[in-house]
Amino acid sequence: MGSADIVPGVSGGTMALITGIYDRLIYAIKSVDQNFVKKIVTLKFAEAFTIFHWKFIFLLFTGLISAVFFFTKVVPLQVYMFTHPEIVYGLFFGLILGSVFLLIIEIAPEKRGWKNVFPLVAGALVGFWIVTLVPTDTPSTAWFVMLSGAISICAMILPGISGSYLLLILRQYDYILTQLGNLGTSETVASILNLAPFFAGALVGIVLFSRVLSWLLKNFHATTLLVLVGFLIGSLYVIWPYQDRQFEASVRSTQVMNYTDPAVQEILETEDEPRLPRYQRIARIINPEAPSDDQRRVEVETVSKKLLSSSPFIPERGQEDVNVRGGIIGITLGILMIWVISYLRKS
Repeated sequence: MGSADIVPGVSGGTMALITGIYDRLIYAIKSVDQNFVKKIVTLKFAEAFTIFHWKFIFLLFTGLISAVFFFTKVVPLQVYMFTHPEIVYGLFFGLILGSVFLLIIEIAPEKRGWKNVFPLVAGALVGFWIVTLVPTDTPSTAWFVMLSGAISICAMILPGISGSYLLLILRQYDYILTQLGNLGTSETVASILNLAPFFAGALVGIVLFSRVLSWLLKNFHATTLLVLVGFLIGSLYVIWPYQDRQFEASVRSTQVMNYTDPAVQEILETEDEPRLPRYQRIARIINPEAPSDDQRRVEVETVSKKLLSSSPFIPERGQEDVNVRGGIIGITLGILMIWVISYLRKS
């Protein structure tokens, strides 16, 4: 789940469904109810933790946080998404494609009739519609930020729908990242106040939505599972490894440096825009009239890219700018991983 949450277009809920812990995840979230809060407020911690599925949540989040650290620091997926997109997205495409067949097979035979095709198709259409939405201009007022928090957190526990991708569509992704980036600076207090509506919305959203999902899973398990599998099918469009991806660059920070600084010279020698999520570029020479390079000062911008849209295509033979083999290897590895996961689930 941690590795999936790093890649835009892939959700942690997808991995929870693939690994067979989705029902437990929803019921664990639902265990944070009014009774649990009452026990905490009255300092009856022992009784509170008999209600809360704390062991499951602790182990889950330990794995999630460990994966986020590993796949951002040791094996930086967010970098490989730009340098080797075919392999990274191919891996997740294979995982999701294989899991679709795995999950359908696990549904009871009597629930696989033609009448049950409708929830599968409906889920696929809704999933496809969501992942192909175009970002629109939206306000950054407190009420809309709160609504964005509720929507994105609900998406994060839905298979096939990425919460970060919905934040991009709602035009709040950059705003939230900026506020998080300001924590620990002179703007910490202001950022906390700006983030408060987002986290409040996320808390309300996940508490309410987990109850809806748990009720659906309890009363209409097969139908709900088919809709969720449909979401996975719809998400394959945006996970296909061969995509023409459009990014928007935004300036994160600026700094003034000497023209002769080795870092500045390295930037000047780079002709093309780096295929990286974050890079530096020269904005301008502050004093071009300076008599020598030693006296010149330049403004260096740190720029980050965010995904705006993507259009899948079928690669042609001999297409040099596309790693066709990498995509095939990624898909194959993803499908093989599904067989391993299936074995682990059974054992």
